[in-house]
Amino acid sequence: MHELTVVSLGPGDPKLLTLEAADALRTAKHLILRTERHGVAAGLQQQEITYDTFDSLYDEYWDFDEMHEAMAKRLWQRAADVPVTYAVMDAAADGSVAALAASMPEGGKLRRIAGLTSADVCLSAMPAGVQHAASLRVLPAMDCANAAHDPGTPLMITEIDNRVLAGDVKLWLTDIYRDEMQVVFFPPSEKAQRKAVTMELADLDRQKKYDHTCCVFIPAAPYIERSRYCMADLEAIIAKLRGPDGCPWDREQTHESLRRSMLEEAYEAAGAIDENDPDHLYDELGDVLLHIVLHADIAKAHGTFTLGDVISAICSKMIYRHEHIFGSIRLDTADAVLDNWDKLKKAEKGLQTQGSVLADVSRALPALVRSAKVQKKAAKVGFDWDTAEEALPKIHEEADEVLQELENGRDPGEELGDLLFSCVNVARLCGQDPEALLTQATDKFIGRFTAMENLIISEGKALEGLTLSEMDVYWNRVKKSQQH
Repeated sequence: MHELTVVSLGPGDPKLLTLEAADALRTAKHLILRTERHGVAAGLQQQEITYDTFDSLYDEYWDFDEMHEAMAKRLWQRAADVPVTYAVMDAAADGSVAALAASMPEGGKLRRIAGLTSADVCLSAMPAGVQHAASLRVLPAMDCANAAHDPGTPLMITEIDNRVLAGDVKLWLTDIYRDEMQVVFFPPSEKAQRKAVTMELADLDRQKKYDHTCCVFIPAAPYIERSRYCMADLEAIIAKLRGPDGCPWDREQTHESLRRSMLEEAYEAAGAIDENDPDHLYDELGDVLLHIVLHADIAKAHGTFTLGDVISAICSKMIYRHEHIFGSIRLDTADAVLDNWDKLKKAEKGLQTQGSVLADVSRALPALVRSAKVQKKAAKVGFDWDTAEEALPKIHEEADEVLQELENGRDPGEELGDLLFSCVNVARLCGQDPEALLTQATDKFIGRFTAMENLIISEGKALEGLTLSEMDVYWNRVKKSQQH
């Protein structure tokens, strides 16, 4: 048989039952209430309507998901013999009803009877002057912890039935809104009318009483009243800044004008990584993200692409290039993953030869980084030395060629480039990052130069009054002191 009818009882007052819900309760062959702690239960007793409850399960289970599954299991078992009517506060939001739908046996029938919700009753009792939009979101208190929320949408949180839960809800909300945010609290009531209380969010868990009818309304918050923001907020802020009444600087920006500063922000984020400073890193990553959204908004204005296109493209790329996660192949090592990544990238871009693979390395990369990447890709087809020791003589060879150009009075630029390229090769074969090595060498030079200058000043002299050979004496003194 397996026939189940779920009835929404509403927030508590029997007068708020719909006619359909009241008729279903009166004619039920076997009635089960989720809990007897509901205003309708007393009315059923007055009408001498018998029922069972699941109140005992609240003491048996600590985990609500497990309790809901147990309720669903018992309901379907009983429905095998007789049609069951199951009464809950709100069928649309109840976890046990969701578990019923998920575990429905073959041939089972599940009917839901809608009713007034706590949110409906609270909205009718909203204080004058409090604005709430048609896009109101309703969220049971137990579901807050795992929910994401856009603070630009008004929110009604229902079923705040105890102080501990009120505290959990407050912690979740204060991660989004400020403590002093004005909210509307609806205290316990089993009647259609009750007096709402306007208070600060910080006071949500400081009320005298709580029960399943308690709700709190949080209005849509302007940007200045929030403590947290989401991706949609950033997109809207940039759109406003670049809109007709926005910021003159932001409106003037183009892809080309932002190119240099985008690179600078990426380098500053890399610097924060080097500093091992999480606070600095998330701040700098925000600057990088700002540029991504700016470029997307510029493109949207020209009808070329949107932020949604950017996000969709990278999601598609990650799914395609991780076929060992989203597809059927198996890759057990990081090296195997990288090899497969290169193979998929080559196919994706239609790169037919290894030369085209080398040419695909972006010219916009820093020269040292680009040269190392090109060398590494050439090495994949065997065009490489086996060791750094074998590559080192090439540096001497290129240095000699630079010397020849200088001695012959010719421009040594091309040979200097070859020399740098050979140095990168040796660094790569040593397992070193040439970009990082040059950064370290530059920092070391700055440190020694500063120490040399300070030593000269301490002896009553000035850099400008010394010859190179005289400065070299101080340089060697500093170098020797730093080697101990």
